[in-house]
Formats: sequence, C-alpha cells, structure tokens
Amino acid sequence: MDNYTGKRLDGRYEIQEVIGVGGMAVVYKAYDNIDDRTVAVKILKDEYLANEEFRRRFKNESKAIAVLSHPNIVKVFNVSYGDRLQYIVMEHVEGITLKEYIEQQGRLGIKETVHFTIQILRALQHAHDKGIVHRDIKPQNIMLLSNGNIKVTDFGIARFSYSDTKTMTDSAIGSVHYISPEQARGDTTDDRADIYSVGVVMYEMLTGQLPFQSDNSVSVALMQLQTDPKRPRELNSSIPVGLEQIIMHAMQKNNKDRYQSAAEMLLDIEEFKRNPTIRFQRDYFVDTDPTKYVQRRTSNVPSQPVIKTPVVTQPQVQMPVYEEYDDSEDDGKRGKGGLIAIGVIIGLLVISLVAFAFTYFFTDVFRNTSASVPNFVGMNYESEIKDNSKYSAYTFEISTISNSAYENGTVFDQEPDSGQKLGKDSNVIQLAIVQNEEKVVIPNVVGYGHELAEQTLKNKGLTVKLTPMLSLTEEFGKVIKTDPEADTEVDGGTVIIVYYASNEDLVEVPSVVNLGWDVEMAEAMINSVQLVMDPEIKEENSNEPAGTVIKQSPEAGEKVMPNSKVSIVISNGIPESSEAEIKINLPASGSRGTFEVFANNESVMSKSLLLDGSEYPFTIEGSGEDVSVKIYIDNKEYYTCTVDFTQSPAVVTNGTYSSSSIISSGRKQMPSVVGMTMSQAINHLGSSGFNVNNIRIEYQTVYMESENGVVLSQTPSATSSGIMGITQTYDTNTEITLVVGQKEGL
Repeated sequence: MDNYTGKRLDGRYEIQEVIGVGGMAVVYKAYDNIDDRTVAVKILKDEYLANEEFRRRFKNESKAIAVLSHPNIVKVFNVSYGDRLQYIVMEHVEGITLKEYIEQQGRLGIKETVHFTIQILRALQHAHDKGIVHRDIKPQNIMLLSNGNIKVTDFGIARFSYSDTKTMTDSAIGSVHYISPEQARGDTTDDRADIYSVGVVMYEMLTGQLPFQSDNSVSVALMQLQTDPKRPRELNSSIPVGLEQIIMHAMQKNNKDRYQSAAEMLLDIEEFKRNPTIRFQRDYFVDTDPTKYVQRRTSNVPSQPVIKTPVVTQPQVQMPVYEEYDDSEDDGKRGKGGLIAIGVIIGLLVISLVAFAFTYFFTDVFRNTSASVPNFVGMNYESEIKDNSKYSAYTFEISTISNSAYENGTVFDQEPDSGQKLGKDSNVIQLAIVQNEEKVVIPNVVGYGHELAEQTLKNKGLTVKLTPMLSLTEEFGKVIKTDPEADTEVDGGTVIIVYYASNEDLVEVPSVVNLGWDVEMAEAMINSVQLVMDPEIKEENSNEPAGTVIKQSPEAGEKVMPNSKVSIVISNGIPESSEAEIKINLPASGSRGTFEVFANNESVMSKSLLLDGSEYPFTIEGSGEDVSVKIYIDNKEYYTCTVDFTQSPAVVTNGTYSSSSIISSGRKQMPSVVGMTMSQAINHLGSSGFNVNNIRIEYQTVYMESENGVVLSQTPSATSSGIMGITQTYDTNTEITLVVGQKEGL
C-alpha cells in the first residue's frame, strides 16, 4: 500500500495517518495548514494512475460530490488531477461506519433505523435532484457521528443520471449484497437503484442479517435477480407491519414496482413515524389473487370447516348458501338459462324458493352470519378492549411481545386480521400485547467496592460491565462513576459501565515550556517518558524566538495514561503585543483641552492636558501590523499615524497633522501681547490670524508676583509704522516666541 504519512501535499496538506483503505484509493487524515483545519485526503493508489477507467471513476467521484451541498453528505474542499498524484480533499468526519455500529449492536431498534433512514433518503434526494445516482449505498459508506447524524460518503462509482447510466457489463459495480437487480444484470440504472439499496440497508439494520447471503458473490447476485428474501418479521417479530411493507416496497425486483423517488419513500416513513400501527394498502412477495374466505364447493363439501352446511338434499340449496358466503360470485347462483325451456326455468325457481324458505325458517344459517373482525391494533387492551361490552362476543387469547416503540398494554398484532370474518362456531381472536420490561432506577454505587457495586446493580436486574480507571487519589477497587449515572431510569437488563479505581502506573507529564526548546527537543523529552507528541502543532504570536515551545497540554506535572498525547504550541516569532512611543506638538491655546487616542477606532487613552504648544510624548500598547492611530483634541481630529505592533519596539510611520489644525498661509500685522498673561496672549495672536501651533513658550525667572505668568517679551515684536508709511506684516505661520515670567520656586 502506498504510504504518504509524514509527507506534505502541494505544500499545504500534512498527511498524518491512514484512516481508511478502499479498492482503488487510500484515505488519510491530514492537516490543512492554510485553512487551519483537519481534513480527509483520498489518494488514488499508484498502480491505478495508468488505468484510464480508474482515473475516470476517481475524477467522477470528485465531480459528483463537488456539486453537492447537504448536511448528510460529506463535503469536498479541493481536488488534484496530476499525472503523478490524484487526490480529493474532503471533510474529516469523526465517527464509525453504520456497518460497524450494526455489528456492535447486533440489530438496531425501530426508532434508530427510521432516524438513520430518513437522513440517508434526504441525502439521496439532494443527489438525485442534482442528477447524481450513488450506486453504492451500503452501511460501509455511511458514517455515523457521535450526535446521531449520518454522512453519506464514497461517490466513487456515482454517475450523472443524464449521462451514461449503464453499469459495466463484465462485472457488477457496487457491493453485491446491496446492489439492485438491474445493476447485477448490467442494465440501465437510475435513482431507483439507490432506493433498492436503502431497502437492503433497512433490512440489515432491523434484522441484523443481509437478505441474501452466500460464500460466492455470483450466487448472491443471482439471488438478487431471482430469489425473494425472507420477510423481516420472520427474523424479528417486533418489526411493525407498516415498516416491513416499506422495506419490501423498496426491494421490489422490478424498478417500476419500487418507490419512484427518495421523496416518495420519505413520505411513507414520515407517515409511519406519525402512526407506527399503520398498514399500507400493498403487500409483496405473495400471491396477488384476492384471498377468499369461502371457496367454491361441491354439494357435499363445505366451504370452510368452521361453517356448518345445512342438511338439505336438494342441490339447489348450494346456491343461496354460496351467495351468502362468497359475494364475489354474481352469476353462479342463477339457474340454467338461455336455451332451457321457460317451464323448466320456472320449475327450478320454485324449487329454489322452497329450499330457501326451508333453510331460512328451519336452520340458523342466515340468522348467525358473522360480522367482520374489528381492528384492535394500536388499542390498549386493559382500558379499551377487556371488559368492554362492545366486544363481549369475542374470546381473546393473549400473548406478549417486547417492543420499545409502543407503550405497555398496546395491541401490536392480531389474528385474524381486521376485516376478516369468523365462522359461527369460532369467536377466538389472538392478540399480541406489548409488554416491555419495567424501568429501573440506577442506584448510586459511587464509593462502593467494585464487587459490591456489581452485585447491587445485578440485584436490580441490570447488566454490569466493570472497567478499570486510573486514579491516584482513590483506593484500588473503589467505584469512581457509572455510565449511565445514578438515578437514571433505564430498561431492565441495560448494560451499566462501572468505572473503578485502578492502581496501574500513570505517567507524569514533563515540562517543555519556557525552556527555550524547539519542537525536536520537546518531542525527545515527551517520548522519553512513554508519551507521544501530537503531530498537530499550532503556532501563536509571542515575543519568544520563532519555533520555541510556549504552551503545552496537559500541563507539566499532570498524571496521564502511558502513550497519551501531549500537544504543544510554538512561537511564530511575531510579538503578541508591543509598545509604541509617539510624540506630537500640542496646540498653544493656553487652555486645557481633552486629549484622546484611538487605535483602529477603539479608545486607548483619554485625558485632559494644558495646550501650551509644547511637545507631548506618550506610549500606547497594541498588537498587529498597520494599526491606524488617531489623536483627537477637543473632539477634533488633530494627528494620525500608522503603527506596526508586530515589531518590538513598535514602529510609527506616516505621522500627519490634520489640515484643520493648520491655519492657511497669509500675512498679518503682528499685535503686541507683552504684558498679557500667556493664555491671553495666545488667544489674541490666534484671533489676529496667526497659527497658534507655531507659538513657542520660553520661561524667564522673575521675582515679582506681578510678572509671574505674564509675557515679558515677544519675537517678532509688535508691528510699528514703517518708513514712508509702509506697515510691516508677517506670514501667519511665522514662529512666534513668547518669553513668559515664572516666579522662582514655582
């Protein structure tokens, strides 16, 4: 077998282990390192790469499932048709096959069978609507998930129904135990071939047996063509009649006699779910002639043993008696007509009337004819039938049957069936009454010794399975838990798993984190203590060097079973977060304002600052690259930049002041602000048209209180009258220096 374990396909799919082997392909579990998910990769075996037929079938499977999108059909993510390698990447399904589940259970209950069948049919209806016939429906190709849902897989021999629909004539494609008769013959196949296979799967689920079995596959194929299967109820009497009829309808040899679509079969199953006692107006694999309860008889042979023939010697008496008990004959009771003389006819009629009068007045044939048997199926025997005067004429013979689909006391079956007639000497009706085992509440045996717990549960009529469970805290043999848990109500005989403490050695998980180790060193340490490193290794942002182990699970020091998996996480070398230092020049309004910082539109800082025109440095922390940072002053955008936090320290680029914070260029006369307080001076310069962002403040020590906080001088100085009457002006963006007094000691 080709082994791709440990290899990487197309630089993306890391093959981990084999999870399935088929006739033409091997299925691997793999990790998709681009989409970060576990997938199943189905690879065509190398020996079939040169075989055009197998390559066609493999490609056909990928085309088939690529057009399907249904919760009960396995998804396909990617395909590759290379000359040296062909594979399909599909959804990875955790579970077991329906075949494995049937083998575990022996046979399935009615509710489970109906639940699984509905999902299979919904999947097939979706495929059929897309023009695809599966042609290989069998329990081996149906995955059962832990939540009870199913996934139909393996469309390897599927065909588009509007293309070539013939099977290979030299060999029947599909598993011979499940294929339809038309597949076995090599005839044209359509949606109805899948319907037949579903019927076989239902048969196997409910009986635990295949309808046709032989050591020779050719013999099985011939049985599919020529032999009628045993009725499911012969193998499992608890199967309701209606469900058996559904199976038999699906398994008809002639596809014209089957359900014509999955949707049609679903309708009957849904009807059965609503009314489990339903009987459909059809029957299979039996004589199609109508059943007659009274057969044609001669003058001295009764029509039924239970019906007494009146002692009359005239042959004409047969006519009214026959008319009474066989209403399907309309013309046999008439005398010879046509060519016989009118007088003879009249004579015969007179004799007949005499015979009829004799029978009517001197026998009880016409007085005691029996009525049709009522339908008791689905009724409760105790409350609806027993002691009911309506049914006092009948004698009931009772038998019991176990069937969890019905409530106790419900009539499951009757003999004779409803609508039949009883003879006047027989009033016995046999009823099969559902009698399930009584429910048992599981007692609490946690803390018991396992032997005492086993005996306690067995005394309640339960079946016990003892299972050791490693524990360092409990003494050997003490019960730790049960499954199902205590106080759960279950059927008698249910298997209860009892987990008890075992003294087997556990392994202590070593530490491989914060040691600066790479994957190879961590794996060596894990393997040295009889543990296994999980091949799925994740990467996360970290300030540690790339490839360094930064996390592990289970944690160091925990006790686990030998050969347990230890998962690790390594650093990708990208810091999880870093700090950025940003410096800006505050506006020089002289007043306090609100200073806010946003990173990717999320607030990271908010404070009140004195807007004195000084340079203001601040630090923010974040993660990611190309983070947009914006600074607002008094709710107006003032400054923007971009920060890359994946570097340490973070890098600031593209710093730009908002255009609204810069005063348009122009020329103005310089006003005098000497003698004003600093805030008054800044406001006056701003109102005069000068850019307050270009005002620089210098402080000079003063000793007089009157000069503290007051502008002592300014550069440029105030505008004065120029020579020859020309007044000097300054650009509004001119840098202005204000010398402000500051009293010593402040």
